[in-house]
Amino acid sequence: MTGIILFIAAFILLMIGVPVAFAFGGSAIIAALLDPNIGLDVFGLLPYRIYGIMQNFTLMAVPLFIFMGFILEKSKIAENMLESIGKLFGPVRGGLAIAIVIVGAILAASTGIVGASVVMMTIISLPIMLRHNYSPKLASGVIAASGTLGQLIPPSIVLIILGAVMQISVGDLFKAAVVPGLIIVFLYIAYILIIAFLKPEIAPAIKSDEPYSKVLIQAAKSLIAPFILIFLVLGSIFAGFATPTESAAIGALGSIILTIFYRTFSIELLKYATVETVKITSMIFMILIGATAFSLVFNESGAGDMVTTFFTDDISNKYAFIAITMGLIFILGFFIDFIEITFIVIPILIPIVEAFGIDPLWFALLIAINLQTSFLTPPFGFSLFYLKGAAGDKIDTKDLYLGIIPFILIQLLTLLIVMFVPKLVYIMVK
Repeated sequence: MTGIILFIAAFILLMIGVPVAFAFGGSAIIAALLDPNIGLDVFGLLPYRIYGIMQNFTLMAVPLFIFMGFILEKSKIAENMLESIGKLFGPVRGGLAIAIVIVGAILAASTGIVGASVVMMTIISLPIMLRHNYSPKLASGVIAASGTLGQLIPPSIVLIILGAVMQISVGDLFKAAVVPGLIIVFLYIAYILIIAFLKPEIAPAIKSDEPYSKVLIQAAKSLIAPFILIFLVLGSIFAGFATPTESAAIGALGSIILTIFYRTFSIELLKYATVETVKITSMIFMILIGATAFSLVFNESGAGDMVTTFFTDDISNKYAFIAITMGLIFILGFFIDFIEITFIVIPILIPIVEAFGIDPLWFALLIAINLQTSFLTPPFGFSLFYLKGAAGDKIDTKDLYLGIIPFILIQLLTLLIVMFVPKLVYIMVK
């Protein structure tokens, strides 16, 4: 009963606009007060839990990767890359959309900041696509979907948090996510090519007067900086030279050095990146503290044992458990962010995963792919908010919601592929 009260109280507080961290923390206090067997004494363990979070070396990578992303966002490096690759693929039918997918993947591998990627690509690419008679649905869908690639392609904040919560090597998670991430990119491009072939009017080719050799050289130059950063960050992890946290520090320093090299560094840039990093990091860790209080009451009430017993004894089928879990996470993604899902739902599932003998690395990748979808699903998909906010009246909300549906289906297809072909997760993991 206490577990039900917990979730109902959290849902009501979220619906009336209470910030997420306080909604989960407040619901924990409400449920503890209503259950005489628990009481407020249960929160005596909270300081020890919080201290344990503060000592988590893996979570130190979160602010460092966020900082790196904001530095690159304002440095014009990503903007130059988007413009030059757009020209490179422009002559191909659907080429602009393909360029956005490729740039989204590169930004994901070098920054991982969804909001920054979506806003930047909206401001730069959307007017060009609409001016060249691209379908508003396709244009908005491809920008929103490509901007969310940073949720799966490493270095991903989602993977770092998942690794910390599930106590899995973040380095292994990064390696395991490479192939599923590339599958999504390939399927996005395949969809664009197919739809552009079937309906040429919605994604026309764009002719340019510039010599193609010059465009090719500009594109190659624009890729140097991101690839250096990707090599420094992911290369150091995959080669075993550095932990994800150490590579995050390398990436943060490397991003500053690149801005100096490209002459875009300024004190204002450093101040902006630092302040925004503190804001987002504070939000994440406040949610983590609220979720920790929530989990304390949930476990103390015995609800966690009841959930484990339900799946292991009543259902006793790990595939049914995986299907129900993926469906639940997908539905929750319509209403709440990946951070809340990770901190609240995943700890409940960990004992069941262990009971069924499911490989936590594979299961974590399934969750990561599913959580990426939560950025695209209306009504509360964050990528949709970012795009609509940056686009203003250029895009109707109806076109945005309709345009994102094919890309949501592609992500669900990828989820099924990884679910039924688990070997894909282990290709990069030694």
